Amino acid sequence: MKLIIIGLGNFGSSLGIKMTKLGHEVIGVDSNNERVEYYKDKFSYTICLDATDEIALSKLPINNTDIVLVTIGENEGANIMATANFKNKNVKRLISRSINSVHENVLHAIGVDQIIRPEEESAERWTKKLNAKGIIDSFDLNNDFSIIEVLSPKELVGKTFDEIQFKKNYNILVMTIIKNKEETSFLGQFKMVPQVQGFPSSSTVIEKDDVLVIYGANNDIYKFIKRFVV
Repeated sequence: MKLIIIGLGNFGSSLGIKMTKLGHEVIGVDSNNERVEYYKDKFSYTICLDATDEIALSKLPINNTDIVLVTIGENEGANIMATANFKNKNVKRLISRSINSVHENVLHAIGVDQIIRPEEESAERWTKKLNAKGIIDSFDLNNDFSIIEVLSPKELVGKTFDEIQFKKNYNILVMTIIKNKEETSFLGQFKMVPQVQGFPSSSTVIEKDDVLVIYGANNDIYKFIKRFVV
């Protein structure tokens, strides 16, 4: 995957370093040359330019980029201008960081694909979201261990836990399975309601559209994601 991260503050730099370590091609961009020099060996590439200048963006390989993330946090105006510039460039997927609720409303109006809320979501959590399509949600227990919710990989559908051997083969623990059941409200409307199934047994069979709740070390979770979910 190829990413451009605009803004190399604490959140943007942490996210970029994690994604680079996972083998993605990451370009880090900042208007502060000291930051660009500091992170040049930690990213695939770093470039010093002002992303609020639409002409300057011509230096970036936007057409060959899968995701552009605007993570500028210290300057709300610069964040909005940079986001609008990339929106005008019709990037494939545009994600931007919000600073407050008003700022978030502006980003929605611009038409970003997703919004980052660093006060609520860590760089580790967004690394998981970006690294695989099947990740539904995640919760960081500390810097090394997490709990994630992931849609059951098609390769595992129809197999029992005894056949898969999550702990032995992948060093992860599936704590439970969530199944989405269709229910009818008293107004006759249909809605999907998540139902937690409890601890799975060795004979539990994974079914299509099951959500697996997985606990493990981040490195082991990433290996499992790359093996089945990416």
